[in-house]
Amino acid sequence: LDHSEFFELIEKFTQVHRNCFLLLFATFSGKGQLQTLTEIQSRFFGSNLRILPVQNAAEIVRGMLAIAKATSKPHADRIQACMSLVRAHIIENSPVWDILRDIKPTCP
Repeated sequence: LDHSEFFELIEKFTQVHRNCFLLLFATFSGKGQLQTLTEIQSRFFGSNLRILPVQNAAEIVRGMLAIAKATSKPHADRIQACMSLVRAHIIENSPVWDILRDIKPTCP
């Protein structure tokens, strides 16, 4: 496959599936392989595609298990709850709120 055919397949995959994971198997030792990874990341940045670079069969299996675990309903709910708590904590402790409180409104 050339790059355009490969990108078309990925594009079609991302349009069909809500959560997309791409286990990209390569050694990433060559400049061309790193360039391909960079092109994929740039082209699909902000999409529902998650790219996991893997270098061997063991990493492929670990990646598949991590995806299955992270997307299973009970585990995903726990992750979402933890992320909500972290977000609330960050917002509450943000120095931005102190700065905004100290600024006096200049508008009538």
